[in-house]
Amino acid sequence: MELLELVKRHAPVTGEQLAEYLGVSRPTLRSDLSLLVMLGMLDAKPKVGYFLGNTYRGSSEPMQQFQALKVREVQGVPVNVPDSLSVHDAVITLFTENADTLLVVNEQKRFVGIVTPKDLLKITLGNAGASTIPVSMVMTRYPNIVTLFPDDSVLDAIRKMSQHQVDCLPVVMPRSEHASDGELSGWVSKSNIIRLIADIAVDREVGEPEL
Repeated sequence: MELLELVKRHAPVTGEQLAEYLGVSRPTLRSDLSLLVMLGMLDAKPKVGYFLGNTYRGSSEPMQQFQALKVREVQGVPVNVPDSLSVHDAVITLFTENADTLLVVNEQKRFVGIVTPKDLLKITLGNAGASTIPVSMVMTRYPNIVTLFPDDSVLDAIRKMSQHQVDCLPVVMPRSEHASDGELSGWVSKSNIIRLIADIAVDREVGEPEL
């Protein structure tokens, strides 16, 4: 990747300098830089800039590993709630399940939306009767939600999380004769990705010969 080679040659280098080298705007690079930092291929220090991370070895191997892995291999079981659940019970579910996001399903168990702590906070602040409102009234509705398919690459999942600044992404089955629109398969969260990065880093360290 050209970004990695530029950092290798000019480190420490700022985002503004990298954008100038590539002839693009700083916002254009933000998601790619965030992705590389998340993968451990770049590190960043405030007021200093970017430099190569611990997982970079002068090759594209880490990127290839993420491109080869499919979402279905790392997706987890989502925390589902019915669309009739009250805001009060949704708040309790967030705490008891230690979840950052709740996936909302209808009576047919089809995925219909997501609810975040921010959504619940906005509706409850200064509204004494809000606790009885169903989550269907405050959720972000599908299909106006960024989603993944099981056969998407993990690298695609990381890019989407970075670009849209979200902590998890629902995984839905592609519509076909075997799957209806909105059929939920699972979800991928940042914690899934972090564990995966840690496992890959450990595998690389174990596989390296002693000097």
